[in-house]
Amino acid sequence: MYDLLSQDIMYAPGVGPKRKELLNKELNIHSFGEMLEYYPYKYVDRRHIYRISELLESMSFIQIKGRILSFESFDSGKRNKRLVAHFSDGHGVVDLVWFAKSQYILENYHTGIEYIVFGHPTIYGGRFQLAHPEIEKAEKVQLSAMGMQPYYVTTEKMKRAGMTSRTIEKIIRAITDRLKEPLAETLPPFITTPHHLISRDEAFRKIHHPQSAHDLDQAKLRLKFEELFYVQLNIVRYASDHRRKYRGYVMKHIGQIFNGFYNDHLPFPLTNAQKRVVREIHADMKSGRQMNRLLQGDVGSGKTLVALMAALIALDNGFQACIMAPTEILAEQHLATLQQFLHGMNISVELLTGIVRGKPRQEVLERLVDGSIQILVGTHAIIEENVQFRKLGLAVIDEQHRFGVAQRARLWSKSDSPPHILVMTATPIPRTLAMTLYGDLDVSVIDELPPGRKPVYTEHKYDDQLNSLYRGIRHQINAGRQVYIVYPLIKESENSDLKNLEVGYRQMCDVFSEFRLSKVHGQMKPKDKEEEMRKFVSGETQILVATTVIEVGVNVPNASVMVILDAQRFGLSQLHQLRGRVGRGADQSFCILVTTRKLSKETQMRLNIMCATNDGFQIAEADLKLRGPGDLEGTQQSGMAFDLKIADIAHDGQIVQMARDEAQKIIDADPLCQKPEYNMLWSRLAALRKSNINWAAIS
Repeated sequence: MYDLLSQDIMYAPGVGPKRKELLNKELNIHSFGEMLEYYPYKYVDRRHIYRISELLESMSFIQIKGRILSFESFDSGKRNKRLVAHFSDGHGVVDLVWFAKSQYILENYHTGIEYIVFGHPTIYGGRFQLAHPEIEKAEKVQLSAMGMQPYYVTTEKMKRAGMTSRTIEKIIRAITDRLKEPLAETLPPFITTPHHLISRDEAFRKIHHPQSAHDLDQAKLRLKFEELFYVQLNIVRYASDHRRKYRGYVMKHIGQIFNGFYNDHLPFPLTNAQKRVVREIHADMKSGRQMNRLLQGDVGSGKTLVALMAALIALDNGFQACIMAPTEILAEQHLATLQQFLHGMNISVELLTGIVRGKPRQEVLERLVDGSIQILVGTHAIIEENVQFRKLGLAVIDEQHRFGVAQRARLWSKSDSPPHILVMTATPIPRTLAMTLYGDLDVSVIDELPPGRKPVYTEHKYDDQLNSLYRGIRHQINAGRQVYIVYPLIKESENSDLKNLEVGYRQMCDVFSEFRLSKVHGQMKPKDKEEEMRKFVSGETQILVATTVIEVGVNVPNASVMVILDAQRFGLSQLHQLRGRVGRGADQSFCILVTTRKLSKETQMRLNIMCATNDGFQIAEADLKLRGPGDLEGTQQSGMAFDLKIADIAHDGQIVQMARDEAQKIIDADPLCQKPEYNMLWSRLAALRKSNINWAAIS
């Protein structure tokens, strides 16, 4: 049976060389099996006949039965004719309209014969019409056998070549008709039976040709579960192998450095959440296995302080630590924060980024090797080959989704054994997504903000209400506060009417001529960017006009207003990150989302969510449901190294959990993947890993 599934798609009925080329290039489909895994995106119930008198404009597709009363032809431009058939079922009249192939229609469809017509209804000239409908003689149609008609995504190139959704449907039906024997099973009965999963063969037939909504539900459950189960089995197997193979440095000792900081230099009492997370981290570091832990915490929750305390544990045990950030601005911010925390303690903290060059760079490299630098803060410069440590015991990776898997793995070469890894993110990740993106990591969550933090008040304003916004900004600056104004673009785009930073900066200088302004964007020279940021951080300038380069890492407690222009262009998580730049001091802070009045329904929902809550996890869940995992920032680099063809992590959370639980049971029962009763699973996983899907393990 697998021979048939691996057969070249060219030999499927109705394909041939030209359609094969289209399927290869447009849909990446090369075999019968890949064609069967090209699932419909929607279904229309073809078992129901509507009366014309029942039609509503809101209906997406309808099916009616009746007769053509007459034809009319209208000129519609040079050599073009519009053909209209007046069609009645005895309860009303609709127009069937064709803008091409009118001669074919006139030759093949006739008045007085009963037809079943299927199409999308619209109103034109006060009457319902169906453009280019499907028509079949009523005597040839068996409604009870029609079931739910599948619809497949096709590209413009395919449509131009006459390859429509209906063409795909016919090719898939021809393939399933050729499958005389049931498809080989890929899940054993001890998994399918308790979860009431239908067979793989039945699932494939029902997903493409369901006779009812129940058929469709059964097929989707089986196929989604299988897809997610093998993803989770891959992740759990990798994590189990990793824990077994890699021993970690044992860091049992809590000594003078940690205790000295905790007792005499802690800037504020830890929250209960921070205390819990520090305990979890220390338990990993003294366990004898390599720590691989994800630390999630909303903006302002105190992740950097927790990372520092983990670093101090490493120092107490004779090791060095490093903190790697995705941008120079964030690395410099971390350096300044650590130096502030450690002021008065004899601990060496240094910076290594692209702008550290020449003699200062050479000194840093030498002092890393001799061990006199205890904590190194930097960008991806840390993983360059010539950067070597004397004894690296802990690597902290901040905003880790900005680093590729290979880049993160290169940290391991910096030490005799793999250092403990603490991955931090200020982008809250919904549980089901974290289970898939970071399924090999233990997860800690700081779900509590430090005392005294006031929620940021968020308001949506339209761009014709700027005068009141400017009054509010002046009021805040006159009260001694500072303001961020964020633009989505740096330079004007030909195809965009977006405000841009260069023009916007000049406008803001005119509007707020009594104040001093800074400007920061990603294309500035590092030295210029650093100087502009320094002015804002020191309070020399009151307004910082910027792009999203300030999304992470900028910490100015005196800044109390975040204005985001063209906010409709940003995703929820990005808006939340930008909002996190304010609310860092004791004063009430404000985030103003400015848009045009012309907004889509989804955009309005995003803005409403932002105004309703400051909870990053609620926002992340909403963002996942609105946009899906593929659109969320970071999923491409995070280790989500596979393509889901039918499952949807945003909406299939229960199935993700079900699949995860089953995968964990298998690993617990057969950690070495050797027991014969699980051969089917390990063989299938091996086959999937060799396929054209990128199943690279998460590191």
